Amino acid sequence: MARTSASPTGSALSTADGEAVLHGSVLRDLVQSLRPTQWTKNLIVFAGLIFSRSLLQPGLVVRAGVAFAVFCVLSGAGYLVNDVRDREADRRHPVKSRRPIAAGRVPVRTALAAAVVLTAVALSAGFLLSARFGAVALAYLLLFLIYSAQLKHVVILDALTIAVGFVLRAVGGAVAIAVPFSDWLGLLTLLLALFLALSKRRAELVALAENARHHRRSLDEYSPYLLDQMIGVVTASTLLAYAFYTISPETVQKFGTHHLLFTVPFPLYGIFRYLYLVHQRDGGGNPSDALLNDRPLLGCVGLWVAAVVLILYGPWR
Repeated sequence: MARTSASPTGSALSTADGEAVLHGSVLRDLVQSLRPTQWTKNLIVFAGLIFSRSLLQPGLVVRAGVAFAVFCVLSGAGYLVNDVRDREADRRHPVKSRRPIAAGRVPVRTALAAAVVLTAVALSAGFLLSARFGAVALAYLLLFLIYSAQLKHVVILDALTIAVGFVLRAVGGAVAIAVPFSDWLGLLTLLLALFLALSKRRAELVALAENARHHRRSLDEYSPYLLDQMIGVVTASTLLAYAFYTISPETVQKFGTHHLLFTVPFPLYGIFRYLYLVHQRDGGGNPSDALLNDRPLLGCVGLWVAAVVLILYGPWR
């Protein structure tokens, strides 16, 4: 039976499945359900632009910007579908229970209709940009949906799937501006994304404790010790891969400088800072929030970007 509840902007008739008629706040809650704070993950799209030394070409900057927007809209649509599918489990989570769909503030039908419209708009824009980029965007969306439906419940594959999704976004950024996709960029993106995914799993496992298995089946297969071992392997691999990338003959020849080696301290500090947040501050459950809210981490990323741009585009290269 429906129940009546109050909202900040008016009354609402809602049910447990979110089939509600809300007045005045549905649009705001719908936008929140797109999780715009998570769109920072799509900034990897610009990696191809920066490392192809195309940052000073306005036409390519615009194309990369369109690619970024496409991935933002697609990921937002994916989050809507994911939240509809997981609304019952989310209601048992101490934080996710406040999501608009799980809380019943956004009707399920409204969320699904918005997801269909946003997907159609994003894919149309993607294929208009180029057929190859449209294909990459479609592959990303399909992977996102398969992950939400099944793979996020499969131990190890859940983290690997997240990492592959980041690689697809990096590939999409390169394809959008028609520059070759670097094997180094693919490897580094995969390793860094895997580091973040495993750290997130550890944070979820610790935060949910005994309730972890009821929220996500794969969490029942992990343990903090196992995840610490995996994170340790990936951390070392990421840092070594980046260091070798900066001094490889291919990199030096491509950019005409060996100065990228001087940027190694930034990923060192950034990864160590993130591990500090995971282990000492009970953070890591949301990488985007950590990046936006932790000033030392945000400053480290900003300084790394500035250093890379100065080295690749400066007159001394």
